Amino acid sequence: MVVKFEYDKELLRIIKEIGGARWSQTNKSWYFIKSDFDLTKLFDAFKGKAFVDYSALKNNSANNQVKQVPKIPIKQKVKLPTAYYDLLDQKRYSESTKSTYINYFEDFLRFFRERSLNDISTEQINKYLLELIRKNKISNSQQNQRINAIKFYYEKVIGREKEYYRISRPRNSKTLPKVITETEVNNMLIHSGNIKNKVIIGFLYSAGLRRSEIVNLRKQDIVSDKMIIFVRGGKGKKDRQTILSKYMNELLTKYYEKHKPNYWVIEGPQRKQYSGSSVGKIVKKTGKKAGVSIEVTPHILRHSFATHLLENGVGLRYIQELLGHGSSKTTEIYTHVSKKSLANISSPLDRFLDSNNLTYKASTENTD
Repeated sequence: MVVKFEYDKELLRIIKEIGGARWSQTNKSWYFIKSDFDLTKLFDAFKGKAFVDYSALKNNSANNQVKQVPKIPIKQKVKLPTAYYDLLDQKRYSESTKSTYINYFEDFLRFFRERSLNDISTEQINKYLLELIRKNKISNSQQNQRINAIKFYYEKVIGREKEYYRISRPRNSKTLPKVITETEVNNMLIHSGNIKNKVIIGFLYSAGLRRSEIVNLRKQDIVSDKMIIFVRGGKGKKDRQTILSKYMNELLTKYYEKHKPNYWVIEGPQRKQYSGSSVGKIVKKTGKKAGVSIEVTPHILRHSFATHLLENGVGLRYIQELLGHGSSKTTEIYTHVSKKSLANISSPLDRFLDSNNLTYKASTENTD
């Protein structure tokens, strides 16, 4: 019995608490063994939290057949060491990372279910990964994630030396980041549809925010008088500062008057935290409406922010700090941008909209 929903921390917590729920990495969905499934129990668990559409379980009145759902291969149950779960929590890994590590390490345990973890050699692990590459056609990214899940056990949980465990890593693809033009960004603002969508797209581009960073952005993180945005707990649990566009500051005032957010800058139904998947859908849909030549993602807006800054003379060390990147291969320390330096950097959104005031008016008027 398949249960599908968009990523939501509260719904994720509920499904995990229901006995018998399992995650299928292949089908990206939760499922129950039919004999263990209790529809009433499912309803009670999600009552007041979500609408449960169980139409797939109803008999079709015309042919008296149940609507078919995808078949999911049943994986043998394995038990992870308790210390594996505990250390993931202690190190405060994100829910997404924890789920990935657990799923991939469970696969590892299934493959070597007849062997003791302490007796598995590096050569055997390399053969395991090679089989996944050849049979399952796993991507470079997934190969790295599986390696990290295995290394986490041997190096972090049981404390083996890093030199003990050597796995060949896939070569990183040397692909250039996709970017869109300043005009295309402006067209997206014009075609955003409503003021909330405009704020989402505007912040992703004008401040170089990640998808996770905009959904975690609190009202108190925006310091309007200093034109600074504090990004708390970004990638790698790092805090940083980035610039606040003056046009976004003006738009934000109108947005606050209309939506009156309580805690998060962008809030969903019942004032809950907005979901990252919703941000992605808004950006993709708006890019299509604006006639952008490529499929736009939140990260493409972030890449565009950095590229446009660089093209207009902002130094790489400042851009690195604004984006929250670690040091490059040629330097091992962070270059900290002072508040004075931040104040002197104009957002690319401000620069190109300043040069065409009529276009800016088109992008901010008629917001509903």
